[in-house]
Amino acid sequence: MAILIADSGSTKCEWCLIGGKRQETVFTQGISPYFLKSSQIEAILRDELIPSLPKSKIKEVHFYGTGLSNPNNLRLLKRVIKQVFPEATIEVYQDIMATARASCGHLKGVACILGTGSNCCYFNGRRIMKISPGLGYVLGDEGSGAYLGKKVIQYYLYNTFDEELRYKFDAKFVTNRIEILENTYKQPLPNRYLAAFTVFLAENRGHYMVENIIEDGLNDFFFQHLCKFNESWNYPIHFVGGVAYGFHDVLRELCKSYEFELGNVLKNPMEGLVKYHG
Repeated sequence: MAILIADSGSTKCEWCLIGGKRQETVFTQGISPYFLKSSQIEAILRDELIPSLPKSKIKEVHFYGTGLSNPNNLRLLKRVIKQVFPEATIEVYQDIMATARASCGHLKGVACILGTGSNCCYFNGRRIMKISPGLGYVLGDEGSGAYLGKKVIQYYLYNTFDEELRYKFDAKFVTNRIEILENTYKQPLPNRYLAAFTVFLAENRGHYMVENIIEDGLNDFFFQHLCKFNESWNYPIHFVGGVAYGFHDVLRELCKSYEFELGNVLKNPMEGLVKYHG
């Protein structure tokens, strides 16, 4: 009897099958009820997932994904998964629960997402008790890839970068003001477009302007979110996501300055979810 775990964004979904002779990982396109109809979700499961899985009897499916804070979306997705896996117990959760379980396990802690977007919650070892209000990349997402990438673009378009960084930016991205504004304001998924510029920060560590962008952006997350939880001073602060993993040294220093205890820093939640459900 096997357990199937899914961690899904809107572009990519990672599936992990545990409980058999070996652990199996499969990737499909992302599953978000905000962008896909139930028939399209079912097609992904039947056409992309099922053929790639070994023939095992699946007793449980635990799906963690984006867009599931909406109860209607959650019910829709649970119903579709049940149609594909009628004999399995189906549980569907929003992505912040994946972060909490993967990083905290069964212990109390504050769990944070720092990826393309950002969010955080207080987890009591069983349930999410508090969650920071997510305002999205336009009004919020402090510390996220989109937030940091937006700062990179601002420094570039406002001619704040010095000659060295401007030369490196032009060489790497080969873009211009018109193209940047077109992608930001008229093309789909601008948050991902902006987040792609975070790699420029990772590749130019040590330059004072780059360090300022990283530290200021992550500090905004600490101030606007973690400082609103009294639990931040009582329990470990855990982080999951590419931004957190890439700039964990800055997170460590910020935790020291705020007198927080730094917990786990994971690139993605799947490893922790396998331990949680295993």
